Amino acid sequence: MKILLIHQYFLGKNSGGGARFNEMTKIWAKEGHDITVIAGMLERSKKVDPRYKGKLFYVEKEFEKNTDVYRCHVSELYDVNFLGRLWAYFSFVFSSTWAGLFLVKGKYDALVVTSPPLFVGITAYILSKLKRIPLIFEVRDLWPESAVDTGVISNPALIKFSYKFEAFIYRNAKLINVLTPAFREALIEKGIPKEKIIYIPNAADFSLAEKVAQNFNPETFRKEEGIDDKFVITYIGAHGIANHLIQLIDAAEKLTDTNVLIQLIGVGPTKDYLIEEVKKRKLNNVRFVGFVDKEKAFKYILASNLGTAVLKKVDTFKTIYSNKTFDYMSCKKPILLAIDGVSRKLIEDAQCGVFAQPENADDIAEKIRGYLSGEYNMAEQGLNGYNHAKEHFDRSKLALSYLNEIEKIAHK
Repeated sequence: MKILLIHQYFLGKNSGGGARFNEMTKIWAKEGHDITVIAGMLERSKKVDPRYKGKLFYVEKEFEKNTDVYRCHVSELYDVNFLGRLWAYFSFVFSSTWAGLFLVKGKYDALVVTSPPLFVGITAYILSKLKRIPLIFEVRDLWPESAVDTGVISNPALIKFSYKFEAFIYRNAKLINVLTPAFREALIEKGIPKEKIIYIPNAADFSLAEKVAQNFNPETFRKEEGIDDKFVITYIGAHGIANHLIQLIDAAEKLTDTNVLIQLIGVGPTKDYLIEEVKKRKLNNVRFVGFVDKEKAFKYILASNLGTAVLKKVDTFKTIYSNKTFDYMSCKKPILLAIDGVSRKLIEDAQCGVFAQPENADDIAEKIRGYLSGEYNMAEQGLNGYNHAKEHFDRSKLALSYLNEIEKIAHK
């Protein structure tokens, strides 16, 4: 098959962050399929790779085996204001549609588009109609609900348009993939036929975790990083509004009498604010690390005592699985989770961590003290998470299941 993927945030090689489709497309390509990706130039950090500066398009032929990537212009005004954010979304719509119509050649058997942002569906719909390719729409996050809840979208007219377009794109998709069971229920409540919905969730990247662990000495790494005498709790991911990392700093302020070190790895629009807060409060138990590639990220996880995943306390986030949860599971690390809903159910079913109330610094600090006092069996929790993810969330297996669903649509 020839598969066209539209993914605004498809990662560059060795980029940090969620690599769901980077890994899935590798597996699809190994199965003998040809993949073309239409992606944005702007990373999750909202920075543009120097290679793309001044260019509207940048083509990466053989990005991986049997995989070509067409990078398309995205405005860098995302974090300036509402209009800048809106233009960042729609600049990609315009550039990706142009690339799909005039740069990407040949006939395709299936078109997969992954959201958010929801507006990538505009490009997908246009290309699916004009090129006569069956459209498969993936819901990684419930948009526009999550964008509205976190204030990313606040303009009433845009909110109204977003809900109308969401319904339109669901009607026109041949198949809809959701990443959590809660998403499936939400879509059924919106009137989407359940036979149109499949469930291929986020997953653990065991291949990379095991590759890094083979020749890695956590003790040596901790000494090199100057954290060998600390109880290290690591967060890896975006430093954005939705992540609400200030709750971890609030908790750190309550743990200054311990050897706990909260390590925040990544970049994002709230990072400068978080750094200023730590300075203002004169905290020495919070450490910031900038962007790291995926392999280095796994080293930080393997050298930590706990992994943590947190989000802002809004109802929409009760429906999501956190990508980083699966990274911690694949590294056999217990998880301190401040996300309610399906993510909480996941770690409780797997018995691989502890839930703390989101935005409740007292509860987060109390659960950390529970780990320090030996209340929880950390080795057992780590192994439980690994085994649970291996059984239910192995990316290699899920990629093949996804491929099977794509083939069914392509052959109809």
